[in-house]
Amino acid sequence: MTAIVPMTTAHLDDVCAIESHSFSTPWPMEDILFELRQEHSICLVAMINGKLVGYTIMRHIVNEGHICNIAVHEDYRKKGIGSALLVALIKKAEVMEMMGLTLEVRIGNRAAMALYHKFGFKVEGYRRGYYKNPKEDAAIMWKYVEEVYK
Repeated sequence: MTAIVPMTTAHLDDVCAIESHSFSTPWPMEDILFELRQEHSICLVAMINGKLVGYTIMRHIVNEGHICNIAVHEDYRKKGIGSALLVALIKKAEVMEMMGLTLEVRIGNRAAMALYHKFGFKVEGYRRGYYKNPKEDAAIMWKYVEEVYK
């Protein structure tokens, strides 16, 4: 069973290892540590039997959440861990009464786009040339949190 828990500094080495294997331009440890120390950042990790297998970072900005990263260890992909992390962020957004969640994703990252679509995210625009290595456009996706308006 996957446990989603708050990230701590003890998780940084494992988070950075997953980050470096998941992204062509990975965040350095200093940037992840910066987010971890911010009051407005929500940093979570996915654990299975004591092993860190995924993580996510989201910034809470005014009344919305900006998902910065979701990544899963390559040996644990397609096992529902990305979904579990995303569900945890959606629940946080509901509890914190955010109006919605947004993110950028490579338009060529079909797996990530499928995951976000599965949870109700919709493409609302594009950032041309957003990614540099390799150069690619980003889809700007949004999910509005309906529970806030009930």
